[in-house]
Amino acid sequence: MSQVLSEQSTCVEAFVALLRAHASLTRQLSAQLTAEHELTLSDFEVLLRLSRTPDRRMRRVDLADQVLLSASGITRLLDGLERQGYVERASCASDRRVVYAVLTDSGLDRLRTAATSHFGQVDDYFGVRLEVEELATLTHLLDRLGDGESDAADCEPGA
Repeated sequence: MSQVLSEQSTCVEAFVALLRAHASLTRQLSAQLTAEHELTLSDFEVLLRLSRTPDRRMRRVDLADQVLLSASGITRLLDGLERQGYVERASCASDRRVVYAVLTDSGLDRLRTAATSHFGQVDDYFGVRLEVEELATLTHLLDRLGDGESDAADCEPGA
């Protein structure tokens, strides 16, 4: 068994490197975002995704799928954002089972403020470590591993 663990395939090595990079990056960026704007990375992502939708609204179940949270996880996250006044609930006139999360004006203002420094920190983090061509390659490769729908080209909230 120890021989199996010590002789990792190139795929396993790549996966471990991806996990380490993700952990390091999210730890640093999360700390900065929380300290400067009192938002978690998940809060920021939800506000950003809502800002990019028509009428700044999305079904809560769809939002949970997009940010990779369970139904209870998105409920807890949205409850906090609702208490802060950044998101509100809205019902669907045609189907009472559907509940929307709606980005408020206050939430959009908070997102715009946070995005300025957060995106600057992301640019600094990557720009110091990678060349422009490497960033393009990294984006392409990660898109191939993911769902192929990168949001990298559209980084402005409310765009």
